[in-house]
Amino acid sequence: MQYMALIYVDPAYQTPPGTAEFGKMMAGYNEANETYKKDGVYIAGDALQPTSTATTVRVRNGKTETMDGPFAETKEFLGGYYLLNCDNLDDAIRYAAMIPHASMGCVEIRPVMVFDNP
Repeated sequence: MQYMALIYVDPAYQTPPGTAEFGKMMAGYNEANETYKKDGVYIAGDALQPTSTATTVRVRNGKTETMDGPFAETKEFLGGYYLLNCDNLDDAIRYAAMIPHASMGCVEIRPVMVFDNP
């Protein structure tokens, strides 16, 4: 089953690039990536540009409307994701716990919905 691991980051705890802490965090991501690939669960994953680059799109009464920035007003923002192929939720949780931002933000895990094609 595929699981989406959504990585949420609290800006108050962002690690500035170029610092020793940033290097340690990135080493943690590299280690997680290597484990995911070695274990054969990695499908995709990436970091996202800052929320200042986001555009929200809505279609209302056939008209497309756009708004700068994310729609939700939250303390944490979506910073990246992984798409993992795991046997069960317990495995997905184990792999999500390897994501460095799980210790300073949170990682939401959701199974990917599968639609039957006619």
